[in-house]
Amino acid sequence: MSIQSTRSGLPIAVVAIERAGGDELAAREHPRLVRLTHWLNAVSLTVMTMSGLQIFTAFPSFGSKIPESDVVSVPEIMRLGGWLGGALQWHFTFAWPFALTGIVYVAYLAVSGHWRHVLLQPREIRGVWPMARHYFLFKPKPEPREAYNPLQKLAYTSTILFGVLAVATGLLLAKPVQLGALVRLAGGFSAVRIYHFAAMAGFLAFIPGHLVMVALHGWSNFASMWTGWKKRPDYLAR
Repeated sequence: MSIQSTRSGLPIAVVAIERAGGDELAAREHPRLVRLTHWLNAVSLTVMTMSGLQIFTAFPSFGSKIPESDVVSVPEIMRLGGWLGGALQWHFTFAWPFALTGIVYVAYLAVSGHWRHVLLQPREIRGVWPMARHYFLFKPKPEPREAYNPLQKLAYTSTILFGVLAVATGLLLAKPVQLGALVRLAGGFSAVRIYHFAAMAGFLAFIPGHLVMVALHGWSNFASMWTGWKKRPDYLAR
């Protein structure tokens, strides 16, 4: 294994795999801890979204309970828990692994320096539109410079912000009396509920785009989240 540079100058681990037609390069895009937290959070987020929708169904309004106004009618197949009490148990149980894996992931990004590969930096903002134009308007693809392009980095950075918002507002909703001062500072219980719902909506908006990007980048990109290594990386410096 050796360390090479991406076109943008970031270091990345690379190995050469012997093939009949010559050596094939593979880059370590996803360290083991990143892969573990990714899949744990995928499971936790699925359970929390479905149980959260069941909790919301118990009072499907963001205003006063009297008169009640159903903002959204959620199909039963998308809900988990069966009733309010059951949904709360599912939600609180998976809130812990969701929060803890998120903390571990962010701490790893900060300590290892891997954040430079994942988080959008100010100088990369101008690269978001060209990638969006490529994906959605079928324009030419900009030259790959890193494992993640600016649009992907924007999406991943947003999920971290959604996670922070979800955990913070979820704590306020779980302890509205003990944390009453913070609830009032945030605009009241109904406002906190809106923020919490918005965080979930952000995750739900991210998932289809994430899956589309994975599909467009091919099998090697998907397999790398299981193995950690992506074959034939096209962003290495020549």
